[in-house]
Amino acid sequence: MTDEGEPRLLVNRRGDTSGQALGAGGPRKVDACSCLDQARPRPRARVGFHAERQDTSAPGWRRLLDMVDEAAADGRQEFRPLIELSPQERRQIITLPPSIAKLTAVRHLVLYGSNLVRIPPEIGAMSGLEEFTPYTSYRLHWFPYEITRCRKLTRSTVSARALFGNYKLRAPFPRLVPSAGSAVEGDLGNLEPRRRGATAIHGCSVCDGPIAPGGLHQVWISRRVATDVLPLLVNACSPKCVAELPAGAPDHIPAPHLGGRVDQPASDWD
Repeated sequence: MTDEGEPRLLVNRRGDTSGQALGAGGPRKVDACSCLDQARPRPRARVGFHAERQDTSAPGWRRLLDMVDEAAADGRQEFRPLIELSPQERRQIITLPPSIAKLTAVRHLVLYGSNLVRIPPEIGAMSGLEEFTPYTSYRLHWFPYEITRCRKLTRSTVSARALFGNYKLRAPFPRLVPSAGSAVEGDLGNLEPRRRGATAIHGCSVCDGPIAPGGLHQVWISRRVATDVLPLLVNACSPKCVAELPAGAPDHIPAPHLGGRVDQPASDWD
């Protein structure tokens, strides 16, 4: 992301996909995002990760933690946390907690119109997930590779124009730090999100093994996940794990890459 300072607010008046209003607090407020031009096929030459860190003291975050625990305890199959939060609380949520790994009974995860900028890799532990709806989450430009572990996931609704490398606009990808440069980051539990896309990386996206200090290998790959081709960020522990990645989706970059100025297939979108 290139904008600095206090985020500008946008008001989104569309309702949740359930047909219910998003709580009693009125229209939903979300932060503006200028990473991508989502209206015209003229992508910016350079983009980056959103730099925000989750405020874990915020009321919305604390309420979300409780809701995840409640959903795990009652074994619910559909999880729509945002409709239970006020507009201001929803704005406070820029990621999901790692505790979503406990939501193994959830079949449908609805994050319609969220203020999210990243999804944690723990989504890969949601083994029962069949449908994923982060539609109109316009600040969510990429997903963790671990989402491919959701073997039952067959339906998704994603705003394609907000995605890096999307087939409509061929938006560029953030340039990743080459693996040779990761040696300066010995503490993978305290990372700069603008540089790495996350504040912490705990395991390999491919083999789930530990990542040694200085051994982080980050790459991009675009793969079909359920209904959509998604830009996936891979945090690998070795070149061997990078080599084991499958090919990219048809009409997308075929091999894992570092982003930045890479040649993408021409878009046939009119």
